[in-house]
Order: sequence, then C-alpha cells, then structure tokens
Amino acid sequence: MLGICVCLCAILSPVLSDPQGAEEPVIYSCTDGYQYDPIREQCKDIDECALVEDACKGGMMCINHFGGYLCLPHNSQIYVSNSQDQGAQTDIVRPVVPPAVVPRPGIVSPGGAGVVAGPGAGAGVYPGPRAVSCSLGFAVDEQNVCRDVNECELQSPCQHQCYNLLGSFLCQCHQGYELAGDTVSCQDIDECSFSSYMCQYQCINTPGSYTCQCPDGYQLHGARLCQDINECEKGTHDCREDEMCWNYYGSFRCYPSNPCQEPYVRTGENRCSCRSQTDCQGVTPSIIYKYMSIQSERPVPSDIFQIQATNMYANTHNTFRIKSGNEAGEFFLRRSSNMSAMLVMTKPLSGPSEHVVDLEMITQHVTMNYRSSSLLRLTVIVGPYAF
Repeated sequence: MLGICVCLCAILSPVLSDPQGAEEPVIYSCTDGYQYDPIREQCKDIDECALVEDACKGGMMCINHFGGYLCLPHNSQIYVSNSQDQGAQTDIVRPVVPPAVVPRPGIVSPGGAGVVAGPGAGAGVYPGPRAVSCSLGFAVDEQNVCRDVNECELQSPCQHQCYNLLGSFLCQCHQGYELAGDTVSCQDIDECSFSSYMCQYQCINTPGSYTCQCPDGYQLHGARLCQDINECEKGTHDCREDEMCWNYYGSFRCYPSNPCQEPYVRTGENRCSCRSQTDCQGVTPSIIYKYMSIQSERPVPSDIFQIQATNMYANTHNTFRIKSGNEAGEFFLRRSSNMSAMLVMTKPLSGPSEHVVDLEMITQHVTMNYRSSSLLRLTVIVGPYAF
C-alpha cells in the first residue's frame, strides 16, 4: 500500500509543478467596426446603420460599409462587385455624376460629396452634385445651387408691370387700373362710381381714366368744372339788330333794344319816361328795365338785387315795395336806408325760368303835399343748372 502511494505521487508531481504544461485561454481582438463571431471563429462587420439611431443627419442615406458606414445623398447609386483576389465582397459607392463631370480622386466637386470606397476597391473621392430640391420661385443653376428665377424676364406673367422679388414676383397696373382677382391681370377702375362729385355735370368712364362733360351752353373749365359760354360776347347768338342779347347761365335771350311802349318814350339806356300830361295820369312817370341771371336752386335766403335812389332831395322820405311779380312769395324787399333797399330771394327758384318783378320807390315830401314814384322792372332769368 505504501508502494502504490509513492508511485502516484511520483507521477503527478511533474504535472503540478510545471507551469508551462497548463493551457491558457485564447483572446481574439477585432479592429474598429468589427466584432468577433465565436461560432464562425472570425471577425464580422458591425452594421452601424441598424444599431446607431439616426446615424446620418440632414436626411442623408446611411450605407453600411466594411468597418464603418457612409452617409450619402439619396440619389447615390451603389455598385456591388466580387473581388476574388481578396476573397471578400466590395461595395463601391458613387454619387450620380453627370456625363460632363469627370471624377478626379482627392478633389471634391462644388455641390458634391466625396465618398471613400471600401477595402479592396481602392480609396478615392468621387465628386458629384447633390439632388437639390428648390422652393417655388427658385431653380438649380450650373453649380447645383438654388437661384432666384426672374419670372418677369422669363415669361412676362403680368398684364402691365412686373417687378421681380426673391422667390416670387409682383404685378402692378397702370394708373386707372387695379389688379384683378388673379393678381396678374388688370381691370379698369370706374372712377365715376366713386363719387357724384367727380364731375360738376356728367362723368364718362374711359379705359384707365375718365372725362367730364358739360351740357349745351357750357364749356369744360379745368378737369371737372363747367363754365357758362357767353354767346352774346362770342357773337354766336341769333338776336336781330333791333334786339339786345342778354346772356344767362346756360344760354341767352333776345330782348327789345327799345323796351318803351306808349305812352312811354326812351329817355336813356333801358329808361322809359312818360312826358304827356294827359296820357300819364295814373301811371308811373318812369320805368327802368334791368336784367339779371342766377343759377337754379340757389340757396336761400339770398340777397340778389339792390334798388337805390339816384337823387336825394331835402325833406323827402322814400319807401320801397314789390308792386307786382311776387304772387308766389319768392321775394322780399328789405329797406336798407332812406336811399336804398335789397331784394331778397326767400324760396329756391328752378330753371330754366323767367321772373319779372316790379320794384317801386315812392318819394314823399315831408312838409309839402308832394308825392312821386318810379318803377324798376327787374327780369330775373334762372339757368337750368345749379352752376
């Protein structure tokens, strides 16, 4: 029994005492972007696009690559080729390059993105333009940059005037026009519909403007006012030689040059006197003819005519009255002094019309039993309009 134990100790002692004879664990390390696969007993690529959230910014496309990943524009194309020499599959990633652009390794083209190819395909930089989506009013130029489109030069969208803006344009119309609902067409402005005061008489709308018209007997004064035409001064009347032309607002009238009738005779301009003692009993010794013109619908009360004594005698007193022609009460005679009185219009008069008013001045001597009178026959001609 003792012999057996000594034998076993002799056999095990070399094993326990020799540290070189024990097996140590094998540790495998992979380069960045790879991890060890214990089943396949090799390093395999890590798919960062699947593991890293939002690996690429700005809407770029994430492409997993050997030992890393690429962020490329969405218009990039991927070419897959098998490299038998290296025994591995190589993905060559290149952006879309127009035929006119020649790729030059190591140089990034304007507007393009350089992309490094994976192992086995050779490292290089492939230039190319990005897929640029421009906002409305902009377009991509030769350098793949969004530039403002001058719509005014390109298509003349406005009917009248076009002004280019950044990313858009503005239409304006000529004077007298306004933009229609489509903001590019111009439509005429009816200035006559704005107000009844655009013209004194009648407003005529025209394309882009308006004109004022006046009635017969008037002429346009300035842009909107109507001025009476004096036919008597211009000689455009049709009065006879024995008649007097009297102009009034809007027209003219012909009156006898000598208005005196029996028993009166003409003793001065528009003055008629009765000189026959026999025939003049009970009538006014003298009559003076006067004419005046007023506009239709003149505001009231309005002072329109003044009657005044031509001679003043001592110890005399004058009174004034409307003798005839005021049956409707349109006038009132207001005494101003011992020598004069004012005819006041109390009701508006519409034209065209004619009103003959007899204004009488009665002179009475204070101390002597003496009384005389004189008559002024006033013809008031009312024009057809209020101007």
